[in-house]
Amino acid sequence: MSRPVMVNAYDPADAERVEPRTRHLIERREDVLGPGYRLFYREPLAVVRGEGSHLFDADGNDYLDVYNNVPSVGHSHPHVVAAVHEQMQRLNTNTRYVQESLVAYAERLVATFPKELDRVTFACTGSEANDLALRVARYYTGNQGVIVTEGAYHGLTSEVAAFSPSLGTGSPLGSHVRTIKAPDVRKADGSLDDYMRTEIRSAIADLQRHGYGLAAFFADGIFSSDGVFSDPAGFLKPIPEEVHRAGGLYVADEVQPGFGRLGESWWGFQRHGIVPDIVTIGKPMGNGIPVSAAIFRSEVTEEFGRNVRYFNTFGGSSVPIAAANAVLDVIESEGLQDRARTVGAALRAGIEDIVRPFGSVTDVRGIGYFLGVEISDADGGPDPVKASDLVNELRQRRVLISASGPDGNVLKIRPPLAFSSADADRFLTELAAASGVLNS
Repeated sequence: MSRPVMVNAYDPADAERVEPRTRHLIERREDVLGPGYRLFYREPLAVVRGEGSHLFDADGNDYLDVYNNVPSVGHSHPHVVAAVHEQMQRLNTNTRYVQESLVAYAERLVATFPKELDRVTFACTGSEANDLALRVARYYTGNQGVIVTEGAYHGLTSEVAAFSPSLGTGSPLGSHVRTIKAPDVRKADGSLDDYMRTEIRSAIADLQRHGYGLAAFFADGIFSSDGVFSDPAGFLKPIPEEVHRAGGLYVADEVQPGFGRLGESWWGFQRHGIVPDIVTIGKPMGNGIPVSAAIFRSEVTEEFGRNVRYFNTFGGSSVPIAAANAVLDVIESEGLQDRARTVGAALRAGIEDIVRPFGSVTDVRGIGYFLGVEISDADGGPDPVKASDLVNELRQRRVLISASGPDGNVLKIRPPLAFSSADADRFLTELAAASGVLNS
């Protein structure tokens, strides 16, 4: 049975290359943890501390984190730490009690969305938020079918794993799920708008022919697991129209592109000029504290809310809400959305300058703090081995990235929002030094 593509994963056969202290910890880990876990990099990294865009090992070595989006405003941000610590000393209880902090945060969060999206329900993870979104969509539409892109990842609950193709063939898709191709403008015969419209119509027709109908189309607006696709802005506009015509709902999964990461707006869907029916967000909203949410058009969730009880003990409780509120404070007070826009643009330009001479690099794409670099072989096909070689060479130079895409051949560059101009300079310096592996 095949496993999901993760070309950068540690292989126990390479244990001898790992320093003894870390190797011993890995052995203990493998003796006690479940079998589904994976470790990044051929030589896994043991970290003991984080600060901003940096992780540190037990010897104090500084690793530049150009991958982790969950600690969105930076590892161990003092304002978030203080907010959580203070709240823990006072109260941590659930949404069945009236709490000013919960209501105030909900109002503040909803204010970042278009006015049509005016109701929020809290959970703990993006998987839970997407699970709830599907429940509501099915209840509202009376249909069962789901459409996603071919390499999509939306979560790990049984329902959500059933429409997360990136988990691999060992995690089969549901019979009610149809996939469409990723929005790659290079493969569109004509405009990308027409290409996407054709794809979605075909999937809808097949669901209807098999009696499922369409409940929801789910899309991560940066198409991260498909290999990072962001341009041209507006290519998603035809999708809500086609989805609504079929009686379904459009769900924007903003777990990865949201909270200003793309630099242009709070939410990734906004650069396409659309308003979803449901938006889901995840742990970046709490800087890694387990908190997530689904934001709805009120008419979509009204009847569900009247007739179906939804309660999540930890979702929306006092401490996660304190963390989430502190994250909004930091994004606004430190100008992190604007930083993602300006530093992200300079980072992309610098990457393009470095990799342009290499024929194995066939595309650089993305926006803000979410960039992808596609690595191909001599025949133009995906080259996950060379991508993995570069990821691991950077790890040896204490710079952390990963790879994505169905074949694992797209470098995934997605730093915390705390990533600075100095961090970008360091990354580009090390990328230039490591890029020789692209000639191998």
